[in-house]
Amino acid sequence: MPHLKKCAWALAGANLEHYHDHEWGVPVHDDRLLFEFLILEGAQAGLSWSTILNKRDGYRTAFDHFDANKIAVYDDDKINALMANPAIVRNRLKINATISNALAFLKIQQEFGCFDDYIWQFVAHNPLHNSWGNAAEIPVATPISELMSKDLKRRGFKFVGSTICYAYMQATGMVNDHTVDCYRHAEIKTHY
Repeated sequence: MPHLKKCAWALAGANLEHYHDHEWGVPVHDDRLLFEFLILEGAQAGLSWSTILNKRDGYRTAFDHFDANKIAVYDDDKINALMANPAIVRNRLKINATISNALAFLKIQQEFGCFDDYIWQFVAHNPLHNSWGNAAEIPVATPISELMSKDLKRRGFKFVGSTICYAYMQATGMVNDHTVDCYRHAEIKTHY
């Protein structure tokens, strides 16, 4: 099999490469997975994405596989257990944010029927395909991520700044930010 050109960041570790090759930039429309990415992107604040990927299975177990209905009713005992769990980032603000985000997520599901309909409206329900020549050209935030951030905050979400929202858009395929020389750029553009 010929060597495939990939985004430079994907070559920094096996977990990043697998994530790049199979998930990053692929449009997500499953509410549970959309919620998972929202929580993981917020957990990443101040850390590397590699750190979060290494703890992803731990997060899934600790947070009931990102079942928002279960997370929304976490009590002090559960919060204390999470604070003692080395499989996740033990940050009380981020843990509390996960609970408040679950509540806000459930409200959006009630209002829109599903979170997918709400979140994808920011890109008119179609992925945006960029054509970056190299990673240095890729922005950390855009007017759309700023708009998303403001609306999520208005609805009670935490750890959803504009930069986090843009990373979320990239992760969930709302935007295709693979560089044009990466084999995934054309694959995603063609299939989504």
